Amino acid sequence: MATALTLSSSFLHHCTKSTSKITFNFKAKASLSTSSPSMAATVEKVVPAVIVGGGRVGKALQDMGSGDDVLVKRGESVPPDLSGPILVCTRNDDLDAVLDSTPKSRWSDLVFFQNGMLEPWFESKGLGDADQVLAYFAVSKLGEPPIDGITDTNPEGLTAAYGKWASAIAGRLRAGGLSCKVLEKDAFQKQMLEKLIWICAFMLVGARHPGATVGVVEKEHRSEVSGLIAELAGAAAAEKGLVFEGGIEDRLCAYSRAVAHFPTAVKEFKWRNGWFYSLSEKAIAQGKQDPCPLHTAWLKELKIV
Repeated sequence: MATALTLSSSFLHHCTKSTSKITFNFKAKASLSTSSPSMAATVEKVVPAVIVGGGRVGKALQDMGSGDDVLVKRGESVPPDLSGPILVCTRNDDLDAVLDSTPKSRWSDLVFFQNGMLEPWFESKGLGDADQVLAYFAVSKLGEPPIDGITDTNPEGLTAAYGKWASAIAGRLRAGGLSCKVLEKDAFQKQMLEKLIWICAFMLVGARHPGATVGVVEKEHRSEVSGLIAELAGAAAAEKGLVFEGGIEDRLCAYSRAVAHFPTAVKEFKWRNGWFYSLSEKAIAQGKQDPCPLHTAWLKELKIV
């Protein structure tokens, strides 16, 4: 394509200081859909925001602002009398609490930075096409500047935003020297699913090989992860009625090389591998073949299900 790597809602934001595989290759383009970090600070004013979550990602986003953001920490409520985007940078399991602490009149301003499959949760809460960000940047320590997750297959950057506040989010990230694409729903959904496939495939294969990092999975267990990527991509495409762009395996492996030091573990099951397992359960209940037999077998092998 932020806990020092529990596969929490901000798993992919984490990175150590090693940047041997991450290059800073920013390209200035006129389109709003692509970042131009070198120009951002002089031509764009960052839209003030409420930022929910004071961890690594929340603090990094606040540092990109103009000093007029409002930071909401755990247990605090979102102010009802402010306008602008509400950037949600918490763990997935805290989302119910965030929603409870946000006035319903402001729900349409929520922008979710979490990884994983959020669509069922959005639907259960009546949030519809909520604003989302796929954040492919790394914050190694609280207060440190983020590192852009640029890969050899996507030198323009992978971070993407969708929704009514997408351009404002892209402007904020540009001000922080990061890339960001503004995407329509269909394109964003494909990228979201690719990121989900990356997490589910690399973490599960890594869990089968104790101590393996993402880089070790990509280098030493490529055949395993390639088979799983293909399986999960096929299941996701069938479920959502879409077609992924060619080269998905290459893109996901390139991202793995960029964050090769990440440890692997299957966590936040409900939000990640659990979605694919639910597709398996649904198919089997209907008397059909399991669309993800390898995924199911390895989950059972590790006694995750």
